[in-house]
Amino acid sequence: MIIPQASLALIGGSSTLSIQVPEDLNLDYLKVVDRDMVFSTPFGESPAFKLVEITGDQGIRRLLTCRMHGWRRGVSRADASRQVFWVLGQAGVKSILAEGGVGAVNHMLDPRDIVIPHDYIDVSMRKDVNLDDRYLLVMRESLCPHLRTLLSNKAQEMWKAGRIFNRGIYVNTDGRHFESPAEVNLYRIAAGDIIGQSLCPEVYLAREIGACYAGLYMVVNYAEGIVTPWTHQELADIFHNQSQEVGRLLWAVLRDLPLETDCGCRDLRKETLLKEVYEEGFDG
Repeated sequence: MIIPQASLALIGGSSTLSIQVPEDLNLDYLKVVDRDMVFSTPFGESPAFKLVEITGDQGIRRLLTCRMHGWRRGVSRADASRQVFWVLGQAGVKSILAEGGVGAVNHMLDPRDIVIPHDYIDVSMRKDVNLDDRYLLVMRESLCPHLRTLLSNKAQEMWKAGRIFNRGIYVNTDGRHFESPAEVNLYRIAAGDIIGQSLCPEVYLAREIGACYAGLYMVVNYAEGIVTPWTHQELADIFHNQSQEVGRLLWAVLRDLPLETDCGCRDLRKETLLKEVYEEGFDG
């Protein structure tokens, strides 16, 4: 299948997993053009994508979206991320929003608060995840400041279930298990605010394809050893009850997203300084 061109992308996560996006949101400015699109990539068959037309102040634009970061049974999370971002790169996507549920490390945070992180700490083992070796990726402004501002402004307008924090440090772990109390305490000492499993390697791969990337994350539980133990039922209730609000917020941002920005994200992808190493290989 030929990959369609699209300027925008939304990577679905756990905060909207309980609904069909965008169909269940019933937004009159969206039209699903195609669904269940699966593409061949150098890293295996991609997850299913939907192609959506979104009508706003910038006219009609096309957007690609997939569920739950492309994760699925029988495919490593590293390969799933490669598949997703290879497709987005081939489609010419320039702006990407992501979402998910996270655990609170910072004692100031409560369930249903929204955090729009400005930085991250990657403690996962998925380090060497890239599409090719052509670029040196500068992670100075790893999460696009322009997209973060738009997310924050729209959240202040639309989100009523909790508070909004327009900065924070996202600690990325491997999963699929949650973290131990000792691990959480270590991340707290390291200045982490929230814990999740998806921001990395997505943030690296977005920079590699020259796209702006930012995420909106809903606190769904206190991390282990923080405030009070969480229960499975509380987690399920939050995921099911707030999914519509999260979805509408994200699509409202995408609808109003300017065509061009001066954020500087694309200037932070440089040609590799190890070109000869990758082209010729190591001696001996």
